[in-house]
Amino acid sequence: MLSKNQLKHIRKLNKKKYRQETGLFVAEGEKVVRELLNSGWKAHEIYATHAPQDIPHTPIKQSLLNSVSHLFTASPILAIFHMPKYKQTPIGGHGFSIALDSIADPGNLGTIIRLCDWFGIKNIYCSPNTVDCFNPKVVQSTMGSIARVQCHYTDLVSLVHHCESEVYAATLNGNSHYEQTFSSNGLLVMGSESHGIGEELLKKIRNRVTIPAFSTDTGPESLNVANATAILLNEIFRP
Repeated sequence: MLSKNQLKHIRKLNKKKYRQETGLFVAEGEKVVRELLNSGWKAHEIYATHAPQDIPHTPIKQSLLNSVSHLFTASPILAIFHMPKYKQTPIGGHGFSIALDSIADPGNLGTIIRLCDWFGIKNIYCSPNTVDCFNPKVVQSTMGSIARVQCHYTDLVSLVHHCESEVYAATLNGNSHYEQTFSSNGLLVMGSESHGIGEELLKKIRNRVTIPAFSTDTGPESLNVANATAILLNEIFRP
């Protein structure tokens, strides 16, 4: 039986400030928990209504798990992990990386992390106001890919200024991605759907790429940022 303090502790891990203070975050779902464990991430505690015998856990009633879950529908397994400590590596000569400016939606960040994992991208550089990668909804939507992709939070203007590789910005008024030639090493910068890439950051980037629209009628103003990232990564890595 979990104490009131333990229940309160799990619920408070929904807050970024509390995660940073404790160095802990929540992961829910057997696939995500197993991926993190198999990658060597250290579990602080694992609670489950039922789980495979190879996952040590503290039994918990489903009703209690429902009360502390950070998801709309609780999974049978909830784990608390220690945050890994990443060392930011300089960009240049190390394949492609992604930079995200002001991405607020947890689902979008989680999907982009999965995309990076699929395409073999190891590092994502996020503006400080981008949603925390250890937000429970981000972790869950990565489906375990967060174990293989590192998210670094940093000043993107400085990052781009010191970047030794080609930098590409996804905008609404750039070169068509069908005509753009991408280098083998580079940095792709994606902005939020509502505001795009910040003006100060955009001024630093001369390569601007657009996904052309084919709708003849009045269509959407922009693509979902995760969908746009998928399209551009497919073009970048196309043989």
